Amino acid sequence: MSSVQEDIKKLDDSGLDLLFREARTYYAWQPKPVTDELIHELYELFKYGPTSANGSPARILFLTSDEAKARLLPALPPLNVEKSRTAGAVAIIAYDLEFYEKLPKLFPHADARSWFANNPALVQETAVRNSALQGAYLMLAARSLGLDCGPMSGFDAEKLNAEFFPDGKWKVNFICNLGYGDPASLFPRAPRLDFEEACAII
Repeated sequence: MSSVQEDIKKLDDSGLDLLFREARTYYAWQPKPVTDELIHELYELFKYGPTSANGSPARILFLTSDEAKARLLPALPPLNVEKSRTAGAVAIIAYDLEFYEKLPKLFPHADARSWFANNPALVQETAVRNSALQGAYLMLAARSLGLDCGPMSGFDAEKLNAEFFPDGKWKVNFICNLGYGDPASLFPRAPRLDFEEACAII
């Protein structure tokens, strides 16, 4: 009989390197497209990441054409313009302030819609936290498919929302450039905190 430890499934070192240890944040890109097919494959992975009450409040707008990316650039500071303009795709990770309307489908075993429908503070808190989680799942899924990522919070949210989400129902959380990074543009990896500086076991 196999032990419990032997039954545990885990990634090998190459998988862990791909997702974490050797993955980097990219600021410059090779001129390779990110195809619609790959974007669909990406969604079919990251949609399974857990969210509160399976609410899945993230709404992702993928900008792949030069025309779409040009609409984004006025909302970026000068240092971030080329990062997004030259990326294969730019994912605008937004959250839906009416995400709870999907809960009868996503969480059918309870009346979860009623938890949020008249509680805007809870809607906001839940939408922001869980869309950020989903954005992180997106990045891990992208890396697993061979894409590189360049997440950014440097943008004018008011300008971006006015351009892409003028009805006010969706709000941007953050941006993630996607594509095939140019290794020549990388700086040495920055240090991380040691376990004792960031964690405790009690």
